[in-house]
Amino acid sequence: MNYLLYFFLFIFGLIVGSFLNVVISRYQPGKRVLDSKVIGGPGNWKTRSRCMSCEKQLAWHELLPLASFLIQKGKCRGCGARISFQYFLVELLSGAVFVFVPMFWAISLPLLSLPEYISIFLILSFVWILVFLTLIVLSAIDFRHFIIPDSMNLFLAVLGAILLAVNNHYKRFSPTGGSFFGYYADLFGLRENIWVNYFFATAIVMIFFALVIIITKGKGMGWGDFKLAGALGLILGWPDILGAVFLAFVIGSALSLVFMAFNKKKMKDIIPFGPFLAFGASLVFFFGRQLMDLYFKLFGL
Repeated sequence: MNYLLYFFLFIFGLIVGSFLNVVISRYQPGKRVLDSKVIGGPGNWKTRSRCMSCEKQLAWHELLPLASFLIQKGKCRGCGARISFQYFLVELLSGAVFVFVPMFWAISLPLLSLPEYISIFLILSFVWILVFLTLIVLSAIDFRHFIIPDSMNLFLAVLGAILLAVNNHYKRFSPTGGSFFGYYADLFGLRENIWVNYFFATAIVMIFFALVIIITKGKGMGWGDFKLAGALGLILGWPDILGAVFLAFVIGSALSLVFMAFNKKKMKDIIPFGPFLAFGASLVFFFGRQLMDLYFKLFGL
């Protein structure tokens, strides 16, 4: 893949990110995520994007992904109200997903016959792009509303089932293959059968989260996090889900301490855990083996 193709993928990703921002900003708890009446249907005043503060209808040049936010310095041209950084971040992340996911698979896949390589490359790239876009929307909604829609967790579970079937069909599962931890995966066992591995990953992480929720009486996390963890278990398998959850807890705890140190949050304040799970899963996907290398070097193992 050449740089020009990556450039067009990035631009397309920005456009998709702009649509994702519409979905996120107009989502209403209790409604469907892709509810046409909310996102913008016939006769709905929200069909055209408007400033959240002054309700000024935005012109086309105020809706350019990334560029408009930078040119307007993150403020509305009409009333001067600050525009949420979410809009810039979601567009940037969406663009990055469309570039780095195909790039990852182009580098990571073993040499296969050309037809087989192209088919598995396209399938894995497409499904994983959907996974990451869903995680972006899910994280933003959780951050804004402290809720993870069931439909999004269900969609992730379906994508996980597809990935499981693809990995099984193309025989990508082995003691040292089919894991983002590479050959380190064999240290954790359960590499003999792909079905046992993935269902064990899903079951163990859901049991763990259920126990945490019950013990803390829902103060640490909610049942949406429980469902998200289960969906990620089906997507990542064992031991990758273990790494994702571990990273989520470490990063979440560290940021919570930083927020409290600067009086941004208090001990009793709710901090959404979904974004940390999504971030942990992303780190495992892109840097799983490198993180394991670092871990073993730090502890001299």
